Amino acid sequence: MLRPPADVPVTARDVQLKGITQRMLTSAAPAAEVMAQLDARLTAPPYRLVAHHASTEAGIIARQAEHCPVLAATPLLDTLRLAKAVVPGLGSYGLDSLLGHYGIPKPAGRHRAMPDVEVTAQVLARLLNDGCGGGRWSTLLELDMAAGLQPTRPPGAPDAEQGALF
Repeated sequence: MLRPPADVPVTARDVQLKGITQRMLTSAAPAAEVMAQLDARLTAPPYRLVAHHASTEAGIIARQAEHCPVLAATPLLDTLRLAKAVVPGLGSYGLDSLLGHYGIPKPAGRHRAMPDVEVTAQVLARLLNDGCGGGRWSTLLELDMAAGLQPTRPPGAPDAEQGALF
């Protein structure tokens, strides 16, 4: 758990869906601290951050960019966008729908961080397999084009381009 910034309140939906209350977060580490700790672990690039409906995470990361500059510059792979490319025609591309489509059981604690990370990883593995087998991509660049979100650069950040893959 992390304590969100003061201007990000816990909503009734958070309490209902995730079981998280404001009281639970009062003793949690501040978001800036948690994001800085995560950023310190990123020592061997290149990276891709994977999330379902990654634009939500992109917004959180962008708000904390000064505390996590490596993470803020990391491209995201969105399993929702990837699913739309790999499994066209589903009625819904929510994580629960994809779990049902792939026969992956909903975990205890669904809508909490670690259970959602674990099932998102399972969905990603299935989507990668199906997309690669279907000839949708064979390179990371093609995968990025199908499911990627480019990082939001903080204002004034220098443009950097990697000269070579290795």
